Amino acid sequence: MTFSLPQPLAERFVRRVAPRQRSKYVAAALEQSLRRREAALVRACQLANQDPEAAAIEREMDAFQDRIEEPWDESPPR
Repeated sequence: MTFSLPQPLAERFVRRVAPRQRSKYVAAALEQSLRRREAALVRACQLANQDPEAAAIEREMDAFQDRIEEPWDESPPR
C-alpha cells in the first residue's frame, strides 16, 4: 500500500515516531479514525430512524409491492 502525506505532517511523523514503530502507529491511528467514523454513521442512522418524516417515507416505499424486473432476469439464454 502506498500513500502520500503532506510534507509538514510527514516531517513531524518521522521526527516523533521511531522507525520500527511507524507501521504500528499508523495502524492504530487508522483504526481509531475508522471507529470514530463508524460510530458517527451509526449515530446518524439512529437519528434518521427517529425522524417521523423519514418513517413516513419508508412506510410509503414499503407499500409498493410490485416487483421491479431487471433486464437480465427475463433475458433468454445464449
